[in-house]
Amino acid sequence: MKGLLWILLLGGAWAALSGVVSGTQLAVGMAIGLGVLVFLGGAGTDYLRKARQVAAFAVFFLVELVKANLRVTRDVLSPKPPIAPGVVGIPLDLEGDGPIALFAVVMTLTPGTLALDVSEDRKTLYVHGMWVRDAEAFRREQKEGFERRVKELVE
Repeated sequence: MKGLLWILLLGGAWAALSGVVSGTQLAVGMAIGLGVLVFLGGAGTDYLRKARQVAAFAVFFLVELVKANLRVTRDVLSPKPPIAPGVVGIPLDLEGDGPIALFAVVMTLTPGTLALDVSEDRKTLYVHGMWVRDAEAFRREQKEGFERRVKELVE
């Protein structure tokens, strides 16, 4: 928490000293502050690691989003779409409402999957998928894809 406070203070100082207080100047100042903290002793390395994880998650999500959109587009335009809808229960390794909600939301945002419900004990997420030819393969794809990355992000 101390490192975050320093980053915010250095970002604010940069924005104030630049003469233009704006979101862009604040972001530049925070980036410079993070660099200074890392250079001076590694106080900001946790934030740098977390920023890399968030960026990697965003790239993964965007790639999955594009792939899913292309697949749905292909199916919509084909005369005999190769869909195999089904509902699958995915056992959760995630703990807590926040990480489970994040997993459900990012999965639902990709076309072709829809999080339906979470069991009362928060151990299973029920998902509807458009392409569930093999329930175990679908389950493994979700766990190794989104769930693993959400788990890395929240730890």
